Amino acid sequence: MKNSYSVIGLSTGVIRPDDPFADRIIAAAQTAAGGFRDGDVLVLAETAVATAEGHVIRLDSVTPSARAEDLAKKYHMDPRTVEVVLAESDEIVGGIPGFLLCMKQGTLLPNAGVDASNAPPGCIVPLPKDPDASAKKIRREIEKQCGVSIGVLVIDSRTHAMRLGCSGVAIGCTGIDSVIDDRGKSDLFGRKLEVTKRAVADNIASAAELVMGEADECTPAVVVRGLGMPIGDQVGVGTIDADECLFMGVFRKGRKV
Repeated sequence: MKNSYSVIGLSTGVIRPDDPFADRIIAAAQTAAGGFRDGDVLVLAETAVATAEGHVIRLDSVTPSARAEDLAKKYHMDPRTVEVVLAESDEIVGGIPGFLLCMKQGTLLPNAGVDASNAPPGCIVPLPKDPDASAKKIRREIEKQCGVSIGVLVIDSRTHAMRLGCSGVAIGCTGIDSVIDDRGKSDLFGRKLEVTKRAVADNIASAAELVMGEADECTPAVVVRGLGMPIGDQVGVGTIDADECLFMGVFRKGRKV
């Protein structure tokens, strides 16, 4: 990858269910970046993607189950939100006041990604049902209309173990490698790297988060230009089994040193 690149925010205005999302992005890119170019990587906020797909849930339409009521009482949450989190989760691992720690789509995250931020009043927005498919669909529409070859990421903001604050994480990816394997390369002193794999998609996501913001910026999309990454047919983000994860492996097996 090249050493110089640009991160350009795309202001789309408020996204609502069933909006022509790709058209809004193309118009914003024309204004902010002179349109799309070959090799660009488009980064999309998951809430905007899910909202445009109509994946918005009104809390007054949710009837909590007994389990949701119990968890809500234990973790000081709205039982309706807990019910949605349960439906969106593959597994509930634990929790702290205000949050359930969940397994979903091969990753560990709070509240299964269900978010009230930037959702309409009285609503919450789960993650897109299939972030990779969402990325592919938007990529096809943009490439068809603009005649370019681009990569697309759908991203979320996540906390990390023992760290304060959030950073970007790719949850959907198409057109670029989400992880680059540096094993076999030499370090500054000639030693061969044995385990290093760069989470490129996550690094791009964090750079985009600096421009997107988390509040009322109305910038749910970013064009990252000049990376020099090859564009291809790659789909998906890199995940590992829970038992292979340092944090989850130790947590689940209760290992002590």
